[in-house]
Amino acid sequence: QVHLVESGGGSVQSGGSLRVSCAGSGFVASQHLMCWYRQARGKVREYVACITSAAVTRYADAVKGRFTIARDEVENTLYLQMDSLEPEDTAVYYCYVLTGRPYFGQGIQVTVSS
Repeated sequence: QVHLVESGGGSVQSGGSLRVSCAGSGFVASQHLMCWYRQARGKVREYVACITSAAVTRYADAVKGRFTIARDEVENTLYLQMDSLEPEDTAVYYCYVLTGRPYFGQGIQVTVSS
């Protein structure tokens, strides 16, 4: 059974950094597409970044150059390093994996104040 548990969110001032983590179980992270999505209050959930099984990474234009997605194969954990954070990055961040069907984690709040 697939489980995704996010951690590491919180509050930071504009220009600061945060790293969120997603511990996966029930699957091998390195063998599947994994992504981060986010949903701001009153808005639809949007794609942030993905990493493929071949370790190819892709980023939404809004975060390109500021965020870095990475995967630890030993820990079976997905990370999102967020630098130069802006108030517009405030959202609930969700981990995602595609293992024949899509799964989302429960989400974790990231708040950036100006």
